[in-house]
Amino acid sequence: MSTLSPQSRLAQVQGVAYLSTGIWPIIHRRSFEAVTGPKTDFWLVRCVGALVSVVGAVLLLASRRIRWLPEFTVLAVGFALSLAIVDIVGVAVRRIS
Repeated sequence: MSTLSPQSRLAQVQGVAYLSTGIWPIIHRRSFEAVTGPKTDFWLVRCVGALVSVVGAVLLLASRRIRWLPEFTVLAVGFALSLAIVDIVGVAVRRIS
């Protein structure tokens, strides 16, 4: 039986999602652009991918801790909100589809 807290389980899911989507444009540009569309500044896509990957790795490591720290919640929620705001604003100003 698993002893993971609900926060740890959520951090695992979020960490795997961030890590996999973050490394995707770094390791296979062609498939990434086939799904998301062509990019003009691919260096920026790689930079964001690297940052997203690091946050994913940190969340995965945090999920293995016995004691869940409030800082982990701030990282998880804050990063998710930041990505959501970037998407919402980008769509609103017609910069991204």
